[in-house]
Amino acid sequence: MANIRFGIVGTGKIADFTARAISLSDSVSLASVASRRHTRAEDFAREHQIPNVYPDWKSLVEAEDSEAIYVATPTASREEICLAALDNHKHLISEKPFLNTASLHRITKKAQETGLAFMDATHFTHHPRTAEIIRQQTKLLGPVERIRSAFFTPMMDRDNIRFAPQQEPTGAIGDICWYNMRAVIEFMRPTTGVKTIAGAIKRDSQTGAIVSGAGLIEFTSGQTSTFGFGYGAGVWQTDLDIHGEHGLIQLDDFVLDWRNGFSFTNPEFIPEFIIGHKLAPPGDFTHQQVPIQKSQEVQMIENFCRLTSPDNQVGRIQAIERAHSTQSLIDQYCQAVGVAI
Repeated sequence: MANIRFGIVGTGKIADFTARAISLSDSVSLASVASRRHTRAEDFAREHQIPNVYPDWKSLVEAEDSEAIYVATPTASREEICLAALDNHKHLISEKPFLNTASLHRITKKAQETGLAFMDATHFTHHPRTAEIIRQQTKLLGPVERIRSAFFTPMMDRDNIRFAPQQEPTGAIGDICWYNMRAVIEFMRPTTGVKTIAGAIKRDSQTGAIVSGAGLIEFTSGQTSTFGFGYGAGVWQTDLDIHGEHGLIQLDDFVLDWRNGFSFTNPEFIPEFIIGHKLAPPGDFTHQQVPIQKSQEVQMIENFCRLTSPDNQVGRIQAIERAHSTQSLIDQYCQAVGVAI
């Protein structure tokens, strides 16, 4: 890969996490940053040794010191920035969710029309363990029939942007449930439409933000997914069960493995998945390790950079399709629980 220079729009916690991944990636460099608060952008630049700080995102995307833009702003403003980046001939990796499927379509259509790469910044899809599970699951499980997922965090900081419905209109649905839905897309890979989708959500009594929820999806194929998600759970939980005709695959860290996380690191930990068959008790389940050299965040950045090659059209199409499939499930769940999108 040729060296790809990145501009970053946004300086929150996820931008900090991704900036570290960019700095650790091959053939990549950090070129510029912009934030709503210029002083925060200056601090961010010093912390990550970024040479250029811009007073606003428009100046950043118009500058000629980057080939790719990473957008880590609140959802409400994301589409405008993404489209501007593409209009200025910059490859685009963006945080998720998007306002809705129509918004995402406008972004991905622009990327295709301009011959530029697009990727949503979902980390776990780039973990070697994900590819290994997909490679083996037909042999280990047979056809996937059910997926159960749970993603909960102990966070309940009402000063966080997630608790501002005007900036994050779908709250924990878009922020957290995105991963539940993406697990369905990655590991079930449904080829039929949704027959039934139902659920319930909880809103914060002070801010009105959506803070948690649960749901059920039934596809016309008969495959199903049940899921729970939210903030304020008192614990970090990212559990995933993949059920097939012949067995079960389990993970207890499907979003961020226990080796690398936002607030935890254990370089000695080797990611794994657990395989159960028939009447075997948990003590007899098989633990299959998947050693990694680079974190899933670094591998996401490097995979994105590979998409910038005009020869990687198949990869570009796959990235767009996965984003659309995930956003579509988010939209359908929102409609089922009465959330306007």
